[in-house]
Amino acid sequence: MATSNSYTGLLRELKVGGELYQYYDIQSLNTDKYKRLPYSVRVLLESAVRSCDGFQVTTGDVDNIINWEESQGVEIPFRPARVILQDFTGVPAVVDFAAMRDAVKRLGGNPAKINPVAPVDLVIDHSVQVDVFRSNDALEKNQELEFQRNKERFQFLKWGANAFENMLIVPPGSGIVHQVNLEFLGRVVFNDEGLLYPDSVVGTDSHTTMINGLGIVGWVGVGGIEAEAVMLGQAISMVLPKVVGYKLVGVINPLATSTDVVLTITKHLRQVGVVGKFVEFYGPGVAQLSIADRATISNMCPEYGATVGYFPVDLMSLKYLRQTARDEVKIGYIEAYLRAAGLFRDYTDPSTDPAFSECVELDLGGVVPSLSGPKRPHDRVSVSEMKQDFQCCLDNKVGFKGFAIPPPKQANSVPFSYEGHDYNLTHGSVVISAITSCTNTSNPSVMLGAGLLARNAVKRGLSVAPYIKTSLSPGSGVVTYYLRESGVVPFLEQLGFSLVGYGCMTCIGNSGPLPEPVVTAIEGGDLVAVGVLSGNRNFEGRINPHTRANYLASPLLCIAYAIAGTVSIDFETEPLGTDESGTAVYLRDIWPSRVEIQQVEREFVLPVMFKETYAKITTGNARWNSLEAPSSLLYPWDHKSTYIKPPPFFADMEMTPPPMVGVASGRVLLNLGDSVTTDHISPAGSISRNSPAARYLGARGLTPREFNSYGSRRGNDDVMVRGTFANIRLVNKFMAKAGPKTIHIPSGDTMDVYDAAQRYRDEGTQLIVLAGKDYGSGSSRDWAAKGPWIMGIRAVVAESYERIHRSNLVGMGILPLQYKPGESAATLGLTGREVYTINLPQDLKPGQDLTVQVDLDKSFTVKARFDTDVELGYYKNGGILNFMIRKMAQQ
Repeated sequence: MATSNSYTGLLRELKVGGELYQYYDIQSLNTDKYKRLPYSVRVLLESAVRSCDGFQVTTGDVDNIINWEESQGVEIPFRPARVILQDFTGVPAVVDFAAMRDAVKRLGGNPAKINPVAPVDLVIDHSVQVDVFRSNDALEKNQELEFQRNKERFQFLKWGANAFENMLIVPPGSGIVHQVNLEFLGRVVFNDEGLLYPDSVVGTDSHTTMINGLGIVGWVGVGGIEAEAVMLGQAISMVLPKVVGYKLVGVINPLATSTDVVLTITKHLRQVGVVGKFVEFYGPGVAQLSIADRATISNMCPEYGATVGYFPVDLMSLKYLRQTARDEVKIGYIEAYLRAAGLFRDYTDPSTDPAFSECVELDLGGVVPSLSGPKRPHDRVSVSEMKQDFQCCLDNKVGFKGFAIPPPKQANSVPFSYEGHDYNLTHGSVVISAITSCTNTSNPSVMLGAGLLARNAVKRGLSVAPYIKTSLSPGSGVVTYYLRESGVVPFLEQLGFSLVGYGCMTCIGNSGPLPEPVVTAIEGGDLVAVGVLSGNRNFEGRINPHTRANYLASPLLCIAYAIAGTVSIDFETEPLGTDESGTAVYLRDIWPSRVEIQQVEREFVLPVMFKETYAKITTGNARWNSLEAPSSLLYPWDHKSTYIKPPPFFADMEMTPPPMVGVASGRVLLNLGDSVTTDHISPAGSISRNSPAARYLGARGLTPREFNSYGSRRGNDDVMVRGTFANIRLVNKFMAKAGPKTIHIPSGDTMDVYDAAQRYRDEGTQLIVLAGKDYGSGSSRDWAAKGPWIMGIRAVVAESYERIHRSNLVGMGILPLQYKPGESAATLGLTGREVYTINLPQDLKPGQDLTVQVDLDKSFTVKARFDTDVELGYYKNGGILNFMIRKMAQQ
């Protein structure tokens, strides 16, 4: 047990159940100030005390945290206890680790030094697609296709599990990373050879914050680049945050679900403005929420813009640990330690409320059934206003709440035939209804509620049109277990919601193809077809290329809108259908009561289900077990592979970093507006047949059915660079309509973005991107920085950045520049067709103003968005991984 730091005098003994433990008594630093610290900040303090070595973490850092009320905004380091990955972002992380081993060996170091220091869990959950649906064998066939498509990737990950110490791989078919984290991987308190300390985690997926619902501080997804540094023992450089206290009061509306609560909170917090802040929930209303409810709220943290959405541990947390079959000895020391360290919470006792930077309040009684959409997760719409809101979206000009459909075309109705029957599609027709995503499938109340709603609907003779792509993809096998035991599975299947896989699936964009007659009808009528999903993301082009409108909803409402077949319905006044006697059936007639749902949950969600499911999680997959993987220290790359190849990031690096250079006579590759997401920059979904990536794969003998998705090919830079800015909904101001096109400025030629970048590279021209507000919002995605770097983009000039994406740009050696307040490309009269020069002084400081020279006679000032000296150090090395390679090679 390592105790060699500046605060060993704070070590105390704690005896629990006959066992003796130690912990750092952080309260004794300053009892009065400690009691005022938000509980999330107390976790940061403990980490700093335990990690204080005088180098990465100093006593000054500890002082800043204990003086949080005066020190907000000050830079501090944070050492998370562990790292969690999913396979879309996990594969490139392991690829980078393998390439780093090669680089360290080339530079004369020991490649075995490249090894995770912090525990790493990688859950394979992003690869399975909804290819087969409405079939009893959908699960088996989809998993078979998953292994056929991803065999190379899975073999590579299996090599990584053997080659790297401290890394656990959870095989495909086990569940969604965040639900597995909540139900199984989350420690709550670590026991490191008798030293107890709080669990904390960073992950490469945005919704890592879901674990906040269990009282574990989990960061809104860091970039894969940053996560790799943590795996190598580096601290995260962060700004000591403001903490917003979000008080929950009142009694939950009996008609509202946890999904409705979270959509309301998401919209509210977006309006309040919590970007870059911690949100900590408190108040008597919290005690009404189950851990699954809290996790649902925490899961959506990226959508309301905060870094953490935290629920400190209380008695409900311990109850959940028992429900999920955690070891009773562990639960004993978890409770004893958290109480001793002042980290245990009583939400019903206002005297234990800490100080907050600011406070807001929500009355749970005012929450009503809701959806969010059609293009953003924080655009909440109450169900009672849905029909009218969708009509407004048809009328409105193109934007987040508009499609600009001319009035004469709003009545378009396209007939088609499917499976021998005739149907019609119109604007608003539902063509996808998916119970999917970590957000809701972790919550028994809404999953069982959906099952009970399905039962009631079937008993009243209601059905779902067969052309609607319905699917059920739970977050873990436990969900299937309790749905089956409660008897609702046959009713779900009768409505088309058969089990299709265990993974993110539709929520991540793996919805699979729609039936061809449906696609033909949508395209023929230029229809705004709709997807309804119980997910957390609905950005343009993400869910399916043929659903221009996508709405987030509870699993219950997914079923309701699937039965209705359209979102243009007022459930209060219009029936879902009629029963056998011809009587109208309204949604209120089949909606299960909260009391009934809770009763079924108490009866059928049992600890034995969790115990049996997770006892075999790493060994219970026959396909995974039969995979053969290399056993070497260095990975034997297959240079013919279209899935896994060594990236070019370290190919030319030397031990000594070269001098910093800016941009000389650069051109603008893309001129972008506001809210460009990482899905726009680096899509994760299907590979279009007429894209540069498709041409690359086709030239290597692959057929379109073998293309798979961008997400599955993140281990191959040749595919991923061709997929950069390949989103079909990308709006580039150089172009008259949306799409992955740009103009090669000197020639005026319209080209695919990748092809234009290649021509610029051949001409020796450096590239920049102009952007508006919130550049890089959405999912954390390392390829949204890696792809632009390979393209030759050396700087981005934006009005503002999403926090993680800015960090990833720095981590790849791309210069993030920000216009001065009130300025933009428009106010400065920039067209993007100019020539840009940006000089960097060798003594560049964080936040320094720089001059951008435009053509010969114009210039403007920008701020260099290096927020810390550590970030600037990474940039000077060409990126964070280059920095680590040089460091490891010298050891």
